[in-house]
Amino acid sequence: MLFKIMIQNCSIIYYQKRHELAKLRKYGTVFTGALAFFSSKKTIVTKDFKALPITSLEKLSSNPEDMKTKMELMILRVQSEFCKALEIEEESAKFVVDRWERKEGGGGITCVLQDGKVFEKAGVNISIVSGNLPPGAVAQMRSRGISAVIHPVNPMVPTIHFNYRYFEVKSGDEVQWWFGGGTDLTPYYLNRADAVHFHKTLKDACDKHDKNYYPTFKKWCDDYFNIPHRGERRGVGGIFFDDLDTPNQEACFAFVKDCANAVIPSYIPLEVPNLDYTLPELDTKRWEYMHTPAENSLESKLLEVLRNPMDWINDSDEDEQK
Repeated sequence: MLFKIMIQNCSIIYYQKRHELAKLRKYGTVFTGALAFFSSKKTIVTKDFKALPITSLEKLSSNPEDMKTKMELMILRVQSEFCKALEIEEESAKFVVDRWERKEGGGGITCVLQDGKVFEKAGVNISIVSGNLPPGAVAQMRSRGISAVIHPVNPMVPTIHFNYRYFEVKSGDEVQWWFGGGTDLTPYYLNRADAVHFHKTLKDACDKHDKNYYPTFKKWCDDYFNIPHRGERRGVGGIFFDDLDTPNQEACFAFVKDCANAVIPSYIPLEVPNLDYTLPELDTKRWEYMHTPAENSLESKLLEVLRNPMDWINDSDEDEQK
């Protein structure tokens, strides 16, 4: 309707007297500017997403350079690509998609695959949250993030967890922002080649941006997922970081995007070769309190790594074991 009215206005102006030509030029400039405004909106292609974005398409397309827009579109893409990569390994199991909203602001898209041939349960979820924080804190908070946990059926296939997030807090005219996240691997039986491949893939993503990122964030991950009363880490680690706001917003986003893009090549190659590996049948299967694995057993070799995190990059020449 607005476009039609503008055309009509221009037609009327065109037939004005010659001494009003200045007005024609003036309105012509306004008309051209309006066309540029509409054509400058970014087209959002949603057909490959698991569901429609939480933020309206109008708002996303009108603010293509806003970091909240960039982060939301990035995690929507990563969610879709990771779900698709997992479904390829399954015979028939598919992700169930639940798009939800919260009355306080925002919402999320939950994708769950369960009882598959390869994956017992897999959750790949995104959240787009906004709202007011309690009095005495700050006025407004907005966040965008993706989080996933994958539990395979075969114990020779490791569990992977990853999450990447962007926070923005506004207090008056001041806006504070930061990124956080990480990817880590939890094997049930240690395969050194898997751990080396996983860490090298993450290191490659880190090294594109800062050579200090991988060693710093690898140690942060080892410390963050430490279980003090057991003296063990949750798995063979990965990377973890928080409060990332330097050197600038675009550089931080590029780093987070590369880390998220590294999830599939870091994990899927580990899963495929191990699908046909089966453990020998045991007479009994049970959980034992304070169990001490036999020396040189598969379990004891994993436990040693959990208690003493390794430098997987420099130890990559060691013999593989399963």
